[in-house]
Amino acid sequence: MKLISWNVNGLRAIVNKGFVESFRKFDADFVCLQETKMQEGQLDLEFEGYHSYWSYAERRGYSGTCIFTRHQPLRVTYGIDASLLAAQNAEPSDDYLEMHREGRVITLEMEHFFLVTCYTPNSQDGLKRLALRMRWEDDFRRYLKHLEEKKPVVVCGDLNVAHKDIDLKNPKTNHNNPGFTDEERAKMTELQESGFIDTFRFFYPTREDAYSWWSYRFHAREKNVGWRIDYFLCSKSLEQHLADAKILADFEGSDHCPVELDMDFVSYEL
Repeated sequence: MKLISWNVNGLRAIVNKGFVESFRKFDADFVCLQETKMQEGQLDLEFEGYHSYWSYAERRGYSGTCIFTRHQPLRVTYGIDASLLAAQNAEPSDDYLEMHREGRVITLEMEHFFLVTCYTPNSQDGLKRLALRMRWEDDFRRYLKHLEEKKPVVVCGDLNVAHKDIDLKNPKTNHNNPGFTDEERAKMTELQESGFIDTFRFFYPTREDAYSWWSYRFHAREKNVGWRIDYFLCSKSLEQHLADAKILADFEGSDHCPVELDMDFVSYEL
């Protein structure tokens, strides 16, 4: 089973940069997209043999996620369960509620696992959204653990954090910039310690210069001055089914590249 995750930084734009050809090359069971920047009806994009599920931000041209899948899910949900949020935040701010209206999460319940794609909010310049980001992280972790009570979870997407120094080219000069603050990194550590495997580091714990995002400035991609902020994580109970994890840096069209997870469910036993 092949799963792909890709922040496309505008799906309508990348369709004009070879996205359809890339999609066909993937030949994947699941293709999860983030930052589609679309509203319903703005693009007629279908692939034979695939179901598609879309989550749109209320704000036009912003955020948004999508999943294409060859496999009919048992159930599809959008966002983080509102009842869980209500229990955790008695009086959430308007800004906080807005983050949960930005089309950032889609969950497919499959036979043997949940698949969750996520576009994690950026802390923004000056870290003006860092406090809200911290609350998002806690909610999202609790949400994943809530799902895990029923069956294992695979979570993918642009999680907007480089976890370790090895995950970006210039850790010293980027310390405490958005995506590499101590607070954001600690939340990723907490998520992994709660029972989730970073599948790329599971296979390649010491591989350097492996990045999934590059700035458009200063020829960063050409020089491979990047960050690894796109992930596949999974419940530890799925470890025996992990086959490989890849960063597909040759696929262009966005400032991110796709990442891949290969899994083997031939001998799956619950």
